[in-house]
Amino acid sequence: MKIAFYGSSLLSAYWNGAATYYRGMIRALAARGYATTFYEPDVYDRQSHRDMDPPHWAEVVVYSGTVEDLRRVAALAADADIVVKASGVGYEDDCLLEATMASARADALKVFWDVDAPATLAELRSTPDHPLRQILPTLDLVLTYGGGDPVVRAYRDLGARDCVPIYNALDPQTHHPVPPDPRFAADLAFLGNRLPDRDARVAEFFLGPAASLPHRRFLLGGSGWGDVTMSPNVRCLGHVPTADHNALNCTPRLVLNVARDSMARTGYSPATRVFEATGAGACLITDHWEGIELFFEPGEEILVARDGTDVAALTEEITPAAARRIGQAALRRALSEHTYEQRAAQADAIFRERLGAKAEKG
Repeated sequence: MKIAFYGSSLLSAYWNGAATYYRGMIRALAARGYATTFYEPDVYDRQSHRDMDPPHWAEVVVYSGTVEDLRRVAALAADADIVVKASGVGYEDDCLLEATMASARADALKVFWDVDAPATLAELRSTPDHPLRQILPTLDLVLTYGGGDPVVRAYRDLGARDCVPIYNALDPQTHHPVPPDPRFAADLAFLGNRLPDRDARVAEFFLGPAASLPHRRFLLGGSGWGDVTMSPNVRCLGHVPTADHNALNCTPRLVLNVARDSMARTGYSPATRVFEATGAGACLITDHWEGIELFFEPGEEILVARDGTDVAALTEEITPAAARRIGQAALRRALSEHTYEQRAAQADAIFRERLGAKAEKG
């Protein structure tokens, strides 16, 4: 079965937090017999920051950041059994959505795959004439990588025929335990690009605790933090290539996850970082959001902080031995319940059911 997948980038994780999700899902679908062609635009300097070569489990087509080239690759959707337009491609998203779905065959499954549903829904609510809002009722399905029932209800209320969350997960081939690396020695590490709706929460959950614990070592990875004022015990790493993510997760005593504002409010939205870190056996502290317990057991497999004071207390209290115990428990849970192989089985069942229903209707 052929999938035409239009997303931000499969080859580069540079300013592209969805890369882990795309890679895990598409690789696992390939193991189930799907042939995916991934179309990504050459924008935001991503192609000069590639962190993987074109893989054997997908064909990758890079197109220039022009409307003419966009329309050229959108027309190729006609060759696919399933046409996927992801959110946040980053270049002419509305034009790409309209062009790809117009090119899709009548018997093809037309899917909008939202990798940032809370933000997308906020935009749709504030823009009654938004192109996505207009085209939603014509699509067969909306998939999201998080959000739970609140997101499902919201999309259905906006006219989507159906919405199904397929959550982030772990790809054990990519994220796994490795030996500690002295470059990343620290008490607490946080990895995430700087974004407007993340700034305040990073200040609360990471920079504040760091300032209150001058005797502890903190690592901050990700793009965009260079001009932020921070205490001397914070080492700013800048962009961290995905090849170093396992070492960054395995080396510090504790690793922090900080949700963006919209995802924290919505809940049921574990970031890709949650599974990257637990897949490497890290002892993860996450800020609180509704639905955490559906994925990991608080206090046993993951640590939950409601504010910066909690983060500081955990950083002081959790011993290396306790951190190892919690990290190993999280790894076991991730491997047993949260792999992309399991998520791909869910997607496969959905695709086959929806395509079968379309074929019956003629």
